[in-house]
Amino acid sequence: MATALAICLTACAQKKDKQNTGDTSPKTLVAYFSATGTTAKAASNIAKIIGGKLFEITPQVPYTDADLDWNNKQSRSSVEMNDAQSRPALQTTKPDIAEYDVVFIGYPIWWNLAPRIVNTFIESHNLKGKVIIPFATSGGSGISNSVSELKKAYPELNWREGKLLNGMSDSALQEWTNDVTSQKQNQ
Repeated sequence: MATALAICLTACAQKKDKQNTGDTSPKTLVAYFSATGTTAKAASNIAKIIGGKLFEITPQVPYTDADLDWNNKQSRSSVEMNDAQSRPALQTTKPDIAEYDVVFIGYPIWWNLAPRIVNTFIESHNLKGKVIIPFATSGGSGISNSVSELKKAYPELNWREGKLLNGMSDSALQEWTNDVTSQKQNQ
């Protein structure tokens, strides 16, 4: 019991010290969509490294293996990606975006783009005034076209440099997150 009390008092003192020193560390949300778990793992690593809150962008109707069959032009993902206006519905749970300064948005690359559900997420939240940092995972595509298209679709947002995180070491991820969250200018 004494140990628990000591831990509690230490945590309270640290919180008070942060308040007294005017700690201005940005509050960070790591939002991600992951169809197979790969992007979820990358998002979890980012949240762990930067101390951010993790939030899964979840479709109202989960994707099945058949939905993700990119070889089938009639699969759900193919139909969505062929329609630039497609906005798959989200589950009703939403994070309180107002409390965050920085929002990482992660996704797998589909057809050299962010999946349309990422557009749904962006359009469902007021992200103006936030620093937006895209990250992605992919079996073969780069991130540059997907980021370019997001910037084109939402030019009013404060975008930072995106990064493809396939196989990135924790130290490289730490270096990138430090760099991208400390940038002063919109890129």
